[in-house]
Amino acid sequence: MSKVLIIEDEVAIADLEKDYLELSGFEVETENDGVVGLKRALSEDFDMYILDLMLPGIDGFEICKQIREEKNTPILMVSAKKDDIDKIRGLGLGADDYITKPFSPSELVARVKAHLARYERLIGSNAVENDVIEIRGIRIDKTARRVWVNGEEKQFTTKEFDLLTFLAEHPNHVFTKEELFREIWDMESIGDIATVTVHIKKIREKIEMNTNKPQYIETIWGVGYRFKL
Repeated sequence: MSKVLIIEDEVAIADLEKDYLELSGFEVETENDGVVGLKRALSEDFDMYILDLMLPGIDGFEICKQIREEKNTPILMVSAKKDDIDKIRGLGLGADDYITKPFSPSELVARVKAHLARYERLIGSNAVENDVIEIRGIRIDKTARRVWVNGEEKQFTTKEFDLLTFLAEHPNHVFTKEELFREIWDMESIGDIATVTVHIKKIREKIEMNTNKPQYIETIWGVGYRFKL
């Protein structure tokens, strides 16, 4: 079932759009605030976004821009404005379509179906799923080399990412610092195992709620580290 996020500040319109889309077999979520809607759009997985232009907090143009910087998911813009300049601006920011209020709910449903079908055709047969590791709120996309912690993306250096990924791929296995240095840096430690300690510290700062009581990367005193399931 395709999942659609509607970001629309007029509750009556959002509810009407939601009702018609749900009757057509879609799973629909709504948000009436631009800031909250953008946060959900970027942190959750949806198959399509329907954006009103005039929103409290942040407008539909900026939401469209930020979504498009992260995702290729179809975007349908909705506005009471009939000016071509708004349509041109929206499409220029990466929107796939633009519909002007008032519109019939059946037209909205038809456009949503058309864009989803087109998107699925473009990615469906040729799509290769990213290699992803998910453990207790941590999502590691090995293909894109990106990491999210409880829905929030964190930035990792190359070696931090490699070290985190290696540990997560071997949960509950205890590795010595020498083994980790050899695996990640591809060389014998030769007195450089402090590098491992520094990188573990930096990783913990990004993934742990409390670095003094780590929930993911555990220190096994006198031995090394392990990633806990």
